[in-house]
Amino acid sequence: MWLTERLTPDFKTIADFRKNNGEAIRRVCREFIVLCRRLNLFSKAIVAIDGSKFKAVNNRNRNFTATKMKRRLEQIEESFERYLGQLDAADREEPALAEAKTAHLKDKIRKLREETSRLQVVEEKRLQSPDQQVSLTDPDARAMATSGRGTGTVGYNVQTAVDSQHHLIVAHEVTNIGHDRGQLFKMAKHAREATGIKELKVVADRGYFKGEEILACHKEGITTYLPKPLTSPSQAKGLFPGRHFVIYPSAMNILVQQDNGLLGGLNLKRKDKSCMLIGVRHVQVAP
Repeated sequence: MWLTERLTPDFKTIADFRKNNGEAIRRVCREFIVLCRRLNLFSKAIVAIDGSKFKAVNNRNRNFTATKMKRRLEQIEESFERYLGQLDAADREEPALAEAKTAHLKDKIRKLREETSRLQVVEEKRLQSPDQQVSLTDPDARAMATSGRGTGTVGYNVQTAVDSQHHLIVAHEVTNIGHDRGQLFKMAKHAREATGIKELKVVADRGYFKGEEILACHKEGITTYLPKPLTSPSQAKGLFPGRHFVIYPSAMNILVQQDNGLLGGLNLKRKDKSCMLIGVRHVQVAP
């Protein structure tokens, strides 16, 4: 605050400053990283990568996906049918009363038609977008899910790489992709270039787990540490996921394990090997 002599610029002043001095700000960030390298602040070869959702200046009602557009058009269609039904009912009432109701309902129908025309223009823009999504206020912003159930935001996913010793941001990138999958290798490579550490170790959460990304890091000499997601389509259907099976080809045996321990086994040499009851579930084995 002492640099600005306690001036408190509003958000528009700050936004304009960032917009008009974007390249200079990026150069300052690069020079800061260079200074940290000269001071040997990146001696630890470990960085942590994570993403944060930042809300854009774009209301959720002004962001459209295929699902949102379909739902909005269905709502308009339902309103059309309801107002037309009310018009038919008004025609059977007293002329003086019906005239006032009819004028009011016709005005509502006119507004619905205008809204339909507006949405058709928005739909054309949406279909032209590579990700089939459009934001009217901030064109680059995208709808993203958040941790709260039934919540979401329209904004950006900011990726950051932080060194483990001094907690300094060594690399960052603003994306409009709502998830972290596909960001691991790119951010790890940026972090290695910034720190100058060849044999870099990277820590991330399970949201970054993707086989292709981990393999790309391995080929570049970057060691990754991240947990594997415990999700499975089979588990969602009430079946045992693949991690519960231990197969011994030489003995033609399959051991089935659950989180609380060993449940049972299956011998593939038996003639009847279609299924076996283990606890309260059946384990399906392809012939």
